[in-house]
Amino acid sequence: MTNVVAVAVDAVDAVDAVDAVDAVDAVDAVDAVDAVDAVDAGSIRRFWAAALERPVPFTWDVPTGRTYVELAGDPALLFQPVPEGKAGKNRLHLDLAPVGRTQDEEVIRLVGLGATVLDEADGFPWVVLADPEGNEFCVLPPR
Repeated sequence: MTNVVAVAVDAVDAVDAVDAVDAVDAVDAVDAVDAVDAVDAGSIRRFWAAALERPVPFTWDVPTGRTYVELAGDPALLFQPVPEGKAGKNRLHLDLAPVGRTQDEEVIRLVGLGATVLDEADGFPWVVLADPEGNEFCVLPPR
């Protein structure tokens, strides 16, 4: 099992990050869904469902003919189809912490599912990976 322990946001400075956390704490009745742009929502859903060990995602089509995919859980992930591929660094990413496995075992498992190791972050307690569409995420040590 893998827990999503954090959704990390790159902030311009620490004050922005603190203000964002304070705003979230002040509103405790909001359900959040993390949206992820995807060229191939079907392919990316299979990766993330397997990576997070979640059940088969819910899908629906919109009048434009595009298929949206929602992966239930905490946090819920919504894969929305877009015509263009990823460009640049993610400003928002998931941090994953394995449960019942070591960090190394989790990285090997995720690479077997289609992830790519981008940075082993020597001196830091995380490993940076990318999903099959290039979206960065981190694997932390077990909690």
